[in-house]
Amino acid sequence: MAGAGELWLAYKLRWRRRRYLARAFRKRRELTAVNLRLLGMPRNQILCFSTVRNEAARLPYFLDHHRALGVDHFLMVDNGSDDGTAAYLAQQPDVSTWRADGSYKASRFGVDWLNRLQSIYAPGNWALTLDADEILTYPDSDKRDLKALSAWLAQRGVDSFGAMMLDLYPDGPIGAASYTPGQPITDVLTHFDAWDYTWEWQPKFQNISIRGGPRKRTFFADAPDHAPHLHKVPLVRWRRGMAYASSAHLALPRRLNNAFDARKELPTGVLLHSKFLPEVVAKSAEEKTRAEHFTHPDRYGDYYDRLVQGPNLMGPPSQRYEGPAQLEALGLMQRGRW
Repeated sequence: MAGAGELWLAYKLRWRRRRYLARAFRKRRELTAVNLRLLGMPRNQILCFSTVRNEAARLPYFLDHHRALGVDHFLMVDNGSDDGTAAYLAQQPDVSTWRADGSYKASRFGVDWLNRLQSIYAPGNWALTLDADEILTYPDSDKRDLKALSAWLAQRGVDSFGAMMLDLYPDGPIGAASYTPGQPITDVLTHFDAWDYTWEWQPKFQNISIRGGPRKRTFFADAPDHAPHLHKVPLVRWRRGMAYASSAHLALPRRLNNAFDARKELPTGVLLHSKFLPEVVAKSAEEKTRAEHFTHPDRYGDYYDRLVQGPNLMGPPSQRYEGPAQLEALGLMQRGRW
């Protein structure tokens, strides 16, 4: 039986969720529909939601990969791109786009915009929420698509699926190689850290916080608590009243964050993170000036400065990427009963 403290926390989190939804409703004024192509779609679809800015290089592979996994439609918020992203998305028949000219940071890093779209279009469907630099994989993803995975979860009354973000990087200095749009990211970002991750249970949101990888060991070794969180809940069977609290890292109601609980014997996945494509060098200089990507940008000045220098991220935990079976064997994702 829940104690008084737990009941009070649950009450506060319900009100927090309502505040997030109210905030998203107010932010609707910042969204302008550009290409709306999903009207009249049936329920129980796989819908992918993403906020993008200047991702023309990543989008061809991002879209093709997730189409192959079974995504039925993409709902994209373009936050002021000037590299051809908007024109490219306009050519895609399975993409609906909105323009948002407001502050990415002031929209809780795009979460308010996506919460608004999800409140309208996601109920009755499975919502896959990703950044353009994330490529989803999971056990047997080369044989069984998201429709099979979501059906398996639904049959067991499970509403969410967890995935760990895995930073990929080149064998050599960042920025030295070249990347062609549409090319698999693992052709250029060939390595990842195979071990040295921390897993910490956080009772407030009933989630497991994961940290580690090349960003932690290279840029935040002296301040590990400032290293990026790697846990996400990217796939949710959406119902009215749900909301993301912090990117796709935390969802409400908080039961959705139980996806990494090994006792439930659920499958988990990996988000192959392509942040370190060659363009990161130029983008880091821009993002340091814009200060739109972190709650505490003062903590990340040195991080951006070092990225601009094109460091080599290879280290003792580095291992060449070989595929989903390798990640499962290393324990970076789990099969469970899937």
